[in-house]
Amino acid sequence: MGVSLERVAAVDTVSFTALPDEAPLRMEAQSLSARPDRHGRPATPVTEPPLMALRRLAVIGGAFALTAFGGYEMNLVLNASGTSVLGVIVLALFVVLFCWIALSFTSALAGFVSVLRHGGLGLGIRRDGPLPALRARTAILMPTYNENPGRVMAGLRAIYDSLERAGRIDAFHFFILSDTTNPDIWVQEEAAFLSLREQTGGGARIFYRRRAKNIERKSGNLMEWVRRFGAAYPHMLTLDADSVMDGATIVRITDAMERHPGVALIQTLPAIVNGTTLFARMQQFAGRVYGPLIAHGIAWWHGSEGNYWGHNAIIRTRAFAEQAGLPHLPGRKPFGGAILSHDFVEAALMRRGGWAIHMVPGLVGSYEESPPSLTDVAIRDRRWCQGNLQHGKVLGARGLHPVSRLHMLMGIGSYVTSPLWLVFLLAGILISLQTRFVRPEYFGDTKLLYPHWPRVDPVQAKLVFIGTMGILLAPKALALITLLFDGATRRGCGGMARAIGSVVVETLIGGLIAPIAMLIQTSGVLSILLGQDSGWNAQRRDDGGVPLGDIVRGYWRYMVMGLVLAVTAWAVSSSLFLWMTPVLVGLALAIPLAASTASRAVGQALRRAGLLLIPEETDPPEVLVLAEQAEMAMHAFLSEPEEALALLSRDGVLRAAHRAMIPPPRRPGDPIDANLLVGEVKLAEASSVQEAAQRLTRAEKAAVLGSGASLDTLLKLNHERKIQGQNNPIK
Repeated sequence: MGVSLERVAAVDTVSFTALPDEAPLRMEAQSLSARPDRHGRPATPVTEPPLMALRRLAVIGGAFALTAFGGYEMNLVLNASGTSVLGVIVLALFVVLFCWIALSFTSALAGFVSVLRHGGLGLGIRRDGPLPALRARTAILMPTYNENPGRVMAGLRAIYDSLERAGRIDAFHFFILSDTTNPDIWVQEEAAFLSLREQTGGGARIFYRRRAKNIERKSGNLMEWVRRFGAAYPHMLTLDADSVMDGATIVRITDAMERHPGVALIQTLPAIVNGTTLFARMQQFAGRVYGPLIAHGIAWWHGSEGNYWGHNAIIRTRAFAEQAGLPHLPGRKPFGGAILSHDFVEAALMRRGGWAIHMVPGLVGSYEESPPSLTDVAIRDRRWCQGNLQHGKVLGARGLHPVSRLHMLMGIGSYVTSPLWLVFLLAGILISLQTRFVRPEYFGDTKLLYPHWPRVDPVQAKLVFIGTMGILLAPKALALITLLFDGATRRGCGGMARAIGSVVVETLIGGLIAPIAMLIQTSGVLSILLGQDSGWNAQRRDDGGVPLGDIVRGYWRYMVMGLVLAVTAWAVSSSLFLWMTPVLVGLALAIPLAASTASRAVGQALRRAGLLLIPEETDPPEVLVLAEQAEMAMHAFLSEPEEALALLSRDGVLRAAHRAMIPPPRRPGDPIDANLLVGEVKLAEASSVQEAAQRLTRAEKAAVLGSGASLDTLLKLNHERKIQGQNNPIK
């Protein structure tokens, strides 16, 4: 359905402007090899919580102690009567993987203590009470890339209305920073922007800018804004296209930035909402119930060396401009070039410059959405995987704080552990095959009184397995315990019985999905190591489902691998088959699992049964209600975009605004745009707007829409079409 825009907004072609006056702020790329300039700031920020060294010793030291004990016990399992090559390999892999889950456990334990002590805020931020007055103006930045304009503007409208109800709207300006390459979506963005201005009356507060060339992706988008407008805004609040934030929450973190001039960034904990498919509902339940415990834990021991997740965070503009200019990494893609996972690096560079980075997980009112299916997560994960592996070239940067290096190591480890887990499983199978088919050497080359009986201790193996699973599942148990002390969240999850049932459902289905995710991530790591770049694709956010044919084509190989492994394990021994059952079942059911978790019907059936509920859907907060109302107001922009040339030729108001928003013409000496030259020729040769739209490629259409002269040609075509219509009234 196209967008009907007879009069989107009254646009004065003389006075209309989509942007405020420029206020340039210098932002240069940082050197990873030079000594950082702290500009007199102390090595330890004044906002560092007390006893931070002891906190980190408890969490990291505890993880190492658990790993040492687990490694000792595993060594008894594998090498009770001597060492072997496969035994050493499996033990080494076990130690690495066990250390990973041990750190998660000790961090969650710290979060458990922090939650029970009502921590997680800091910086003097209050959850309630009167809202503070703000002294300066903050920019709210919404980067967008080929997203549905209706959804983007609805989220911004909800934030705008929430700030207006909070009485602090005058302290904020809104910027839609478009990197959209699809020309049809681009023009619809402009129409939705005009509509948003008209609906809110915020013409002096809401601005729009589109980059013709999206250099360095999102990080370049923000950098370009800083260089043009950053000096006018002491703080900037960064969002994602699916972000929604409560006005009171925004005011409180902005006030904290004003009161603590040494803080560069405050990261909120976004709760995942609006999930409808089974997969999305599992994600949002896990994020809502386990997420706060995990976030409180990392905030407890990260202190002022926190991290940045790229959105739903407020940043000191001067600190960002001074320290966070990203360099290009040496070498070719996928490891060289622009840094994809820019947020971790930006936080590390700002902390290197002496600024504090904090997380406040105890402050509610920050929301985002989840991809609707395992397939969509896999697409996004491939890009994240490449970005995190790139951090290997940043780890050695001069002057980074050790905790910042640890953040990057953990990001790399979150992907490298998948191939390590796969190798661990395969090595375990080889040990069983060796035991089954290789004749043991009882005496070897040395003369012994008694033979050497190679064996794996089954009782000890069972104890190690139980201990490992206990540490792996303990954070979920601790999160359930916290519900006993949080009546509002417990009621929002349907009560304790339903919450326990939801944890069981999420754990079982999540456990079955885990081996599929392991293979997906492993293939991503391997493709990156082979030099394949991930590119930059828009993320699918709706719940339209994935066609069964696509699922079969995408997951049949995992199902075949599961069946082959099952037959192999059964042929070796029934005990090996039983030990591998969780992995085998998940792989063998890869296709039905991918299909059912991507199903909206299954997700809604569980919701009606009272499972996987979260408080935000049983008792929606005001800002999410405002977002739903805003989507209704933006209903004309939520469908597929209308063809851009036809829309502009029909709507004079939009065409005038579009002309006012395009950049100035090419100056002598600027590079020649081949797409524009070819597009102008095709436009000149076309006999109608419809013919021009059919002949132009996407890149040519985008170039034509960015040219005032081409718009004049389009207007001429439209005028000739009207004359033909008047001369041929029957037609």
